Amino acid sequence: MPSPISLSLPTTGWTLAQWRDAYAHGAEPARLLAALRAGLLPDDPAWISLASPQQLDAQCRHLQALLEQAGGDPSRLPLYGVPFAVKDNIDAAGWRTTAACPAFAYTAQHDALVVEKLRAAGAILIGKTNLDQFATGLVGTRSPYGAVPNAFDPAYISGGSSSGSASVVARGLVPFALGTDTAGSGRVPAAFNNIVGLKPTKGWVSNTGLVPACRTLDCITAFALTVEDAAQAVRIFSGYDPADAYSRPRPAVTPAPMPAQPRLAVPTAPAFFGDELAAEHFAQALAQLRAQGATLVEIDFSPFAELAALLYQGPWVAERQVAMQPWLDERPDAIDPVVRQVVQQASGYTAADAFRAEYRRAALSRQIQQLLAQVDALVVPSTPTIFTIEQLRQEPVQRNSALGTYTNFTNLADLCALALPAGLRSDGLPAGITLIAPAWHDGTLVDFGLRWQAKQGLPAGAPGVVQPLADSATPPANPLDERQEIVLAVVGAHLRGMPLNHQLSSRKARFLEETQTAHGSYRLYALPGTTPPKPGLRHTPGQGAAVVVELWALTPHAFGEFTAEVPAPLGIGNVVLADGRSVKGFICEPAALEGATDITAFGGWRAYLQSL
Repeated sequence: MPSPISLSLPTTGWTLAQWRDAYAHGAEPARLLAALRAGLLPDDPAWISLASPQQLDAQCRHLQALLEQAGGDPSRLPLYGVPFAVKDNIDAAGWRTTAACPAFAYTAQHDALVVEKLRAAGAILIGKTNLDQFATGLVGTRSPYGAVPNAFDPAYISGGSSSGSASVVARGLVPFALGTDTAGSGRVPAAFNNIVGLKPTKGWVSNTGLVPACRTLDCITAFALTVEDAAQAVRIFSGYDPADAYSRPRPAVTPAPMPAQPRLAVPTAPAFFGDELAAEHFAQALAQLRAQGATLVEIDFSPFAELAALLYQGPWVAERQVAMQPWLDERPDAIDPVVRQVVQQASGYTAADAFRAEYRRAALSRQIQQLLAQVDALVVPSTPTIFTIEQLRQEPVQRNSALGTYTNFTNLADLCALALPAGLRSDGLPAGITLIAPAWHDGTLVDFGLRWQAKQGLPAGAPGVVQPLADSATPPANPLDERQEIVLAVVGAHLRGMPLNHQLSSRKARFLEETQTAHGSYRLYALPGTTPPKPGLRHTPGQGAAVVVELWALTPHAFGEFTAEVPAPLGIGNVVLADGRSVKGFICEPAALEGATDITAFGGWRAYLQSL
């Protein structure tokens, strides 16, 4: 059921890697980009404006200047010659910003900081995309520029408010596009168009140059065909901005990658509003998660649901009213009737109502954070159902609200999220799952998303846009993983299942493997009078044996905390492994070994304990 606005170009469906490969083999940016621009249809409702020949030429000249500054090496520009699209509530110098309201439109004098960063990396802005007016909606139908149809079946909605950005990525016209997310606008369209949507931690990405919807909640997001491309884009355009009052610097220490066998929370009895196909699809996704080693933990979803309701059924609509006040006062006729109806609810709330709602938000957020502290992430259906464009026109508010069931709470609770394709429903429509975690766990979610993607082998985007991804035991590198992990060898009470293993697991240490020390180099002793019982490892070159150890990876911060808890006579030194590697590991003061029992013959602490 392809959309009638689908088209095929020489670069259709290219990922960032394919664009880089084309240039590495001699392709010229001006020629490739001109061919792409010439093939884009002006009546495609996903676009509000397209690059003019003059704009494209100016960007190509700027790209050449960047290349010269890089010593002629395109690899120093991570997005060299890569086209991208921007939701039309984000400024680009020399382009009109409309927020899907023609009466509001203005020509931007400066790039939004995110656009500036992408251009500095070599990217080329090819067009600005359609949206639910003033980013108010999750449907993609509230725009005077037309409803953006679903990339699989034009009778269905594309999702919003970032409808155009999701559509042009799903149809392979650009490898990535910028959206925004206040209530779920960076995730719902991803699910409905079979692509990836990465909603970063609130404040990590600058909102300078963004037309606000709710300034305290707005997040600029990335859509892409693959997890690595979405993460690469976010890595480039993120960063602290002192000009944005809501910007936050990313902590120097961020959480470790997702464990190989994660604990994932799932809602007890999730709601699908009578959509049996959606319920069936989510059940299949959960079965796939279990097959990949995840443990699923059912949780009470009521705090999430109550918090989600506050966004549109509480005084937060006043934030949208503040952003749109001049137009509500002077040109109410210029605002979409449904958008106007939603925002005018704000007049029914007082300042006292706002404070009461904030107190309730804080209490619910604390409950949510405590629930999520017990697991590695929450997994939910990206949406509980999908509607046709006609169904939305018949009931525009209630059905829009239903689509936010699993998204509206995220920014209110200071969480990050990653929307992932999860195959097609039995009726051929796309659906997805979303992983949600506390702030600054963006890299953790991407780590899981890369593994999910590698196992699924799913074709991304609209039918025929890209080839299915090959199953792979080795996911690609995580663009958001900037940690330098320290590998630690543990030999006794910190082994899996042992009394002190919690000192590792509570710090999100990752189990890597079980192995042995160098042959003939170490002896193991049971230390007397230790609680819990502990062994001591002694380096005895040529007079020892191979001793079983476990390797765990910790962030530098976690490693420092862990080391501070190591009591005498134990310490941390260097341990040589059977394969010649040298890692950090437990050692023991020689004096403590006097009178200790030599248990080397057992080959390891676990075997010794079993012998008792």
